[in-house]
Amino acid sequence: MTKKSFCGISGSGMSALAQILVHLGFEVQGSDRSFDKGNDQENKQALEKLGIKIYPQDGSAITPDVETLYVSSAVEDTIPDIKAALEKNIPIQKRSDLLAEIFHHYPYNIAVGGTSGKTTVTAMIGFILDKLGLNPCVIDGGLMLNYIDRPGIPNIIYNPGKICVIEADESDGSIEKYHPYISVINNISIDHKPIPELQKLFSDFAARSSHGVVINADCPECAPIANKNITNLKFSILDKTADFYASDIKALPHDTQYTFCDQTFTLKLIGNFNVSNALAAIAACSLMGVDKLQAAKTLEEFLGTKRRLEVIGQKNNITVIDDFAHNPDKIKATLSALKNYPGRLIMMFQPHGFNPMRLMGKQIIDEFCTQMDNEDILLMPEIYFAGGSVTRDISSLDLINYALSKGKQAHYFATRDEVKQFILQTASPGDRIIIMGARDNSLPQFCKTVLEELK
Repeated sequence: MTKKSFCGISGSGMSALAQILVHLGFEVQGSDRSFDKGNDQENKQALEKLGIKIYPQDGSAITPDVETLYVSSAVEDTIPDIKAALEKNIPIQKRSDLLAEIFHHYPYNIAVGGTSGKTTVTAMIGFILDKLGLNPCVIDGGLMLNYIDRPGIPNIIYNPGKICVIEADESDGSIEKYHPYISVINNISIDHKPIPELQKLFSDFAARSSHGVVINADCPECAPIANKNITNLKFSILDKTADFYASDIKALPHDTQYTFCDQTFTLKLIGNFNVSNALAAIAACSLMGVDKLQAAKTLEEFLGTKRRLEVIGQKNNITVIDDFAHNPDKIKATLSALKNYPGRLIMMFQPHGFNPMRLMGKQIIDEFCTQMDNEDILLMPEIYFAGGSVTRDISSLDLINYALSKGKQAHYFATRDEVKQFILQTASPGDRIIIMGARDNSLPQFCKTVLEELK
């Protein structure tokens, strides 16, 4: 049996592919420094139950019988596993290359791109196709709540059929590797790359599609994108001339109601942006021959993905919410959804990466300030740093000072524990505590700790 090893196996992208290879019959192993620190133990146990052997990230996993070592785009040659593979002349392959290889094995493949919402749209498409018996293989960047009772980590649905649905990442440029049957472009906004660079990435993405392109008509940066040789479908919650249009959107206590094709549907999610996400998924499925009303009806049972406006719990009428928002567009979507409901917002934003904060830190604070009422509070610990060599010439304190200059309640803390203590001392009945940020797997546990320690 061929042995495959993964460096950083707890990450959402890596764990998904490791599980797919198990289903394909490979012997899979891996390491992750989060495991070595005692973190992400649920992921570790879930992977081990699938038969994946977990090693310390000290190079011991890289034995001569390992055929390939898979790494993410973020790792460096100084990591012991990589050093060991180089010394033993074991091939090292990027995660995105493996994903492309699996993706192109399926003739009817759907790739979902966009700087916001692609995890949810990927999960929605996969859920529709799965529930309607089309047996898709789904590889997502988030945990799908409808599948949390299945063995393993619920960021995949494995089927050996003819359909594959993936989340295509533009942040590292790997979206260039995919040649989809159907492509979805959910939106384009500043994130890891400037807008002109993103527009070219997504224009090329659409050009490589062979059957259909689904495009957000409400995103001005998407407007010029089209593939004139295939079907182009546009979706909108603003323009009734779009191919897929929803109106009469209404915020319910825990759901969102909308009208589509003169029928009323209800999502078990909040926020107008999730109606937009639903339209993107319905449009993509229609290109696969699924009846659009049947797709919309199926989505009424969709529970969402973890860390996307996920309510962790409530204590003494204080609600704790976990959210992945980390760029201006995502923050706008999250806060505008929450503003449909009463209550003060106490928001902890965990910035990740010095380069992203240098690129879009001020825009992020501008978005917080636009959405915040006078009673709302913004809290920030220091920038999350995953390792490597980078110029650290920006701090969370700079961003908090910018928010203060705009007249908002904002506080900087050197550590996350200090943030927690402030929240516990400040929160009162009716408040909503939102923990926001990406790429840090410890944030969900932080949310649970805050909830547990609330008085």
